[in-house]
Amino acid sequence: MTSTSAATTSAATGKAAAPPPLSARGRWTVLAVCALSLFLVGLDTTIVNVGLPAIGRGLGVGTRDLEWIVDAYTVVLASLLISAGALADRFGRRRVFQCGLVVFGLASLVCALAPSAGALVAARALQGVGASMLSPVALAIVVNAMPDPRERARAIGVWASVFGLSMAAGPVTGGALVAAFGWRSVFWVNLPVVLVAVLLSVRFVPESRAPRARRPDLPGQLLLTVAVCATVAVLIEAPRIGWGSPWALAGVAAAVAATAGFALAERGRTEPLMDLGLFRQPAFGTAVLGAVAVFVALTVTLLLTTFQLQHARGWTPLAAGLASLPMAVGATVCAPLSGVLVGRGGPRRPLLLAAWSTAAGGALLLVRAYLVDDAPHGAGDPGALSGAADLPGLLLALLLLGAGFGFANAPITNTAVGGLPADRAGVAGAITSTARQLGSAVGIAIAGGLVAGAAPAGLAAASRTGWAVVTACGLFLLVVARAARRR
Repeated sequence: MTSTSAATTSAATGKAAAPPPLSARGRWTVLAVCALSLFLVGLDTTIVNVGLPAIGRGLGVGTRDLEWIVDAYTVVLASLLISAGALADRFGRRRVFQCGLVVFGLASLVCALAPSAGALVAARALQGVGASMLSPVALAIVVNAMPDPRERARAIGVWASVFGLSMAAGPVTGGALVAAFGWRSVFWVNLPVVLVAVLLSVRFVPESRAPRARRPDLPGQLLLTVAVCATVAVLIEAPRIGWGSPWALAGVAAAVAATAGFALAERGRTEPLMDLGLFRQPAFGTAVLGAVAVFVALTVTLLLTTFQLQHARGWTPLAAGLASLPMAVGATVCAPLSGVLVGRGGPRRPLLLAAWSTAAGGALLLVRAYLVDDAPHGAGDPGALSGAADLPGLLLALLLLGAGFGFANAPITNTAVGGLPADRAGVAGAITSTARQLGSAVGIAIAGGLVAGAAPAGLAAASRTGWAVVTACGLFLLVVARAARRR
């Protein structure tokens, strides 16, 4: 059909004509704008970690409150990702994307000015609301702008690389900012980036909607939020108040009831918030659990390393951030390589590389916790970590974990959506993104529970369980690789 006849048909049916296709330069400009927003979301997931000790000193709070400063963001983000995608399909992706940028920017401003820990936690939750409108919506914009499957595959490869880089670069960036300008600068830095992204989106990003938008699922959204929040709250608070205390038992009961209610509510809807039927496919279910495992391993590593280096060893935020640089390098190099391997031979090989790299990195850190970190030392004494025989071991472990993180993202997404019809791939991708953020929240809760109340000299011993969890997460990716092969 020619463009003239298409326009005539649109006028006859009363529908607006489709916008003209973008040029190659325009399509990649759209990708650049959307990738900028994705970088911002990923960066704020981890940039705060290295600044937690400084935030605690500045606001006079302990480890439990510091956990909520991180998890308020990830819990809200995980709870709202799917609904934000549905809203964008209904009201316009560019409109919701720009709204998310504005909310994120305003919340960052409140974070930077927060006078207390409570205000900071509330502002971080508002940041999560804004971030939920960015990641899935921006990906939908990119997919809509690139109709050619090959070009779209390359764009998604770039997307995965930016996401991996943002998550791994957070500690380095945060350490430099805290050292130079104080902890509030990790929030001030968002404002110019948000302003640039808004202006570029107005100029270059076209508006788009889904051909048929899904109905809102308010009961499902409410039950999902309660289930996620209750689960994370129990993981954070139960070690302090006791697992057998009435409040802890009530939290467990609320999490179980909300999860069961969510499953029942979703089964009865023709257009559910989350298509639970997807979990009947072993490849999809294991891929979602693999996404949780990867981000549990990442966040446990970042938080435990931050507390050990700064609290137990007296390192500055900048030095602690620089120590995580091998993780950023590993993720940056291996994420695009993983996309190439998936394109050539499927997800199994990069999943195996991710599994063994993550497990090896976690095992190395576990061995260090027993053989190196048991030497007595106090805060301010760099101790064994500054020795020439030990620092390479730390850097090698973080490099392996970064490589595992980089290798894991593309094949997990491919395993989750590769065997599904096109009309279910978007929902599957949103569920996988939710699983990643849930993994981040759970990882923070696990790591915080291990080190809360531990004296500086006891942090290494307290971290051993965390390193065992990281190793187990890596080994679980072998199960994901097996399921991917069977598919």
